[in-house]
Amino acid sequence: MNVLNIHKRTIQQPKDIVTALLKTLSTENDKIWPKEKWPPMKFKAGIQESAKGGHGPIRYSVEKYTPNEIIQFRFLKPSGFNGIHKFEIRELSEEQTEITHTIDMKTVGKGTLIWLFAIRSLHNALIEDGFDKLENHFSEHKKNTQWNFWVRFLRKQLSKKRK
Repeated sequence: MNVLNIHKRTIQQPKDIVTALLKTLSTENDKIWPKEKWPPMKFKAGIQESAKGGHGPIRYSVEKYTPNEIIQFRFLKPSGFNGIHKFEIRELSEEQTEITHTIDMKTVGKGTLIWLFAIRSLHNALIEDGFDKLENHFSEHKKNTQWNFWVRFLRKQLSKKRK
């Protein structure tokens, strides 16, 4: 199954300020990844090309890293996820920056079922939570995207498994 999943958010800040926050991704002082609600993104050696890491059961390697433009990851796990996901930053104006997260992959076998019934909904919620966290650094009115029923249900089931 071909998967193209794109999330975009316009941040009312100059690109260099947004880029500075993106550089904290996967660090102790991560200002993007919503680790308060989701498994943290971890890379032993930090984000650099060919580094391996991931979050929860999702594993990937850094395929491309240009700090002011793109961080691109190639999926390693789960099996059946063949492709990439990436964060891109683009200046819209001196005071507006767009951040985009894209998954572009082909799923096969069990990977297709995992994507359709679990990962897709959880991923969408995670990315929106991350974009909320980023945007909330600059806003008095804090965003908190609500999870849909399926995300709440899956998280409840997963938390029971861990006990």
